[in-house]
Order: sequence, then C-alpha cells, then structure tokens
Amino acid sequence: MIRKATYSDIDSILKITKLCAKQMISNGIFQWNEYYPNKNAFKNDVDRNELFVLEIDNTVIGSIVISTFMDDEYAPIKWLTPNKNNTYIHRLAINPNYQGKGYAQQLMDYAEKWTKENNFSSVRLDTFSQNPRNQKFYELRGYKRLGNIYFPKQSEHPFYCYELVV
Repeated sequence: MIRKATYSDIDSILKITKLCAKQMISNGIFQWNEYYPNKNAFKNDVDRNELFVLEIDNTVIGSIVISTFMDDEYAPIKWLTPNKNNTYIHRLAINPNYQGKGYAQQLMDYAEKWTKENNFSSVRLDTFSQNPRNQKFYELRGYKRLGNIYFPKQSEHPFYCYELVV
C-alpha cells in the first residue's frame, strides 16, 4: 500500500536511506552521504504533504517525494515543458532487501499517475551520473535526459536531470 507519510515514518525511512547509501557505496556509487538525505529534509517533506511510503505487512519498505517545488539548482536546465506546472521526484528509496522486485516501479507508477490526475504537465527528477542502474531505470520509463546539475555537498560529479511529459 502507498500512503502519505507521517512524522512517525521518518525513522524507518532514514534507516532505509542509510541502507541504500551503504549498498551504493559498496558498489562505488557515492550518491548519498552524511548530509543527504537527512531528517530535516523528510520533516519538511511531511510538512508539505509530499512524502509517500510503500508498506508491506505494515512495514515501510520504500519512500518517494512528489514535490511541486522546483529547486534553484534546476533553473539552468532547458526543460521540455514550462516551469509552472510540474512535479519533482526526490529521494526514491527501496530497502535493499526488497530491491529488484518492482517496488520502485510501483512508486514511480504512483507518482506519474498522481501527476497526471492532478493536471500537472510533467514529472522531473535528477539522478547521479555515476549510477547507471538508476539512469537505465528512468530511461526505460521514457524519461528524457536534458542536462547536468551539481550538488557540491554530495559529489564533485554531476547529477543528470530527466523529464517525462505526462
């Protein structure tokens, strides 16, 4: 079941993102670190009603942020649609014990359906340039890579911006 997250979900989500970070680091992908993602980001997501969780048997196994706020870092990108009616995906995470079973697909299906049902024109996101698995995941869903942005506290490597018109 996918539902809006509450403050009581944040500790579970942080455990999941730390497990994901550990797994990525073991594969040489330094995408998440001690600065990101963090508790304050998830609190803000709950405050804005943008954080969703995927539960199986009353256990949170994944999360996704569906935001309508465009981060300043996205401003230089030449997007496919105007910057006024879009959703932004952040912090998609699935507990590594549940990865490879289609749960990330379920969360993305939910986000894309939510975007369309709420009359937004596109879904935008970024993914780490050193994470080819994620790039393939989004490209197979029809997302178009449009440019690079940087998050200096996360990495010297760029993040690739993607958009899907719904």
